[in-house]
Amino acid sequence: MHLLHAPIPPNLSFQPSKNLQHKNGLVFNGLIHQQRQIKSTWVLHNQVNFSSITAKASSVEVGASTSSIKEAESDVLKALSQIIDPDFGTDIVSCGFVKDLQIDEASGEVSFRLELTTPACPVKDMFEQKANEVVAALPWVRKVNVTMSAQPAKPIFGADLPKGLQTISNIVAVSSCKGGVGKSTVAVNLAYTLAGMGARVGIFDADVYGPSLPTMVSPESRLLEMIAETKSIIPTEYLGVKLVSFGFAGQGRAIMRGPMVSGVINQLLTTTEWGELDYLVIDMPPGTGDIQLTLCQVVPLTAAVIVTTPQKLAFIDVAKGVRMFSKLKVPCVAVVENMCHFDADGKRFYPFGRGRSAVWNPASIRTSNQASYSGQPEVVADPLGEVAKTFQDLGVCVVQQCAKIRQQVSTAVSYDKSMKAIRVKVPDSSEEFLLHPATVRRNDRSAQSVDEWTGEQMLQYSDISEDIEPEEIRPMGNYAVQITWPDGFNQIAPYDQLQTMERLVDVPQPTPA
Repeated sequence: MHLLHAPIPPNLSFQPSKNLQHKNGLVFNGLIHQQRQIKSTWVLHNQVNFSSITAKASSVEVGASTSSIKEAESDVLKALSQIIDPDFGTDIVSCGFVKDLQIDEASGEVSFRLELTTPACPVKDMFEQKANEVVAALPWVRKVNVTMSAQPAKPIFGADLPKGLQTISNIVAVSSCKGGVGKSTVAVNLAYTLAGMGARVGIFDADVYGPSLPTMVSPESRLLEMIAETKSIIPTEYLGVKLVSFGFAGQGRAIMRGPMVSGVINQLLTTTEWGELDYLVIDMPPGTGDIQLTLCQVVPLTAAVIVTTPQKLAFIDVAKGVRMFSKLKVPCVAVVENMCHFDADGKRFYPFGRGRSAVWNPASIRTSNQASYSGQPEVVADPLGEVAKTFQDLGVCVVQQCAKIRQQVSTAVSYDKSMKAIRVKVPDSSEEFLLHPATVRRNDRSAQSVDEWTGEQMLQYSDISEDIEPEEIRPMGNYAVQITWPDGFNQIAPYDQLQTMERLVDVPQPTPA
């Protein structure tokens, strides 16, 4: 078991800095002391002058001390700016990681806090070590106190998400279009790897027809609890990781049609009280049908991890899944090739061939067929084993890629009532354009507007009033918005489609009242 394309090691780079001269802020003590030597016979006569001189000296002393502290803070920040975050390529000061900087000049003690974007940051220990080293190297520093903390990024469009999902920072889908390739094994071991790195983690088993989570883990309570007053679900837990699966609902496997399954998935995911999570790992069912589309529309997936085997049939189906996520604007950050080999009699055998892991290059990881079905994940049962090391590499990759993705700005769509136009802001550019609401409504491509079989346009131009206005616009996953119109129709408008529509030009700006 080995890593084919390991993520670039998080090396820290340093920039040279210049040491600043430290000035003494108590240079006026002598002046105050001299004033106190004035003879008592002159005290009454010179009382006003003496008080004036003392006040001025104290004021200058405070000013000098303040200036000195500012120079000391500048010293510390310049030293810390030598540490570069390998994910963002920017120093930790510019990233805003340095908080609560306090300096005691008398004792030469410096205290500050490094606030990272995730408690599972793979380089947090190196950050702490290097921060101690560069600050302690300043000539006037005698003691350094570094505190590590994390303030996870807020969920994208958090206010528009169902209440149960508003406090989840990253949602990672583990997926494959092919069944039986080990998605559940990868999802569970990845989740417990992230938990071992210090993150708050949950697992959602989205396979209603054949839930695997009850077999993979053995929580003390194997039934989900329902709070009648709020109609919310309390997840069960195992080793600190929150778990939700249809297999814990007391129903076993489901026998139901697709639309009903989508409703069950929606209810289980959105009504669960997940609490604050850094990562929610979703074990996706195989295929690219209703359940996958529902999940991609209900939640803004941060990233996807793709699982395959070396077999050509699995590889072909997995490629379809990659294209699905690409169309839905979900980045695929890693590819795991599972069941690639096994060891016997001191030899390593490749039953399905050497595999095709080199095709993708986010981070292609190969694992052996060593799944644990004893109710304890492999990374927990053998934390120092080869499988655990492989998943550690995968966990580092997921954490780093999610941090980069969360820095990206999503397309913003809103309705400007004063201009009676839909405003679209394109990410990573200054481009912003306006669309007429009637144009957007007439370009609907759903089955209610266009015949699915013949392609005939059923929605006619005259069917839509020129003065139509949307009632609500809200995000749908990462790839579209849902627009609610006065007639009750909910239109799903992909961002790519909005950018191809006819735009409004020379729109008069509303005059302020």
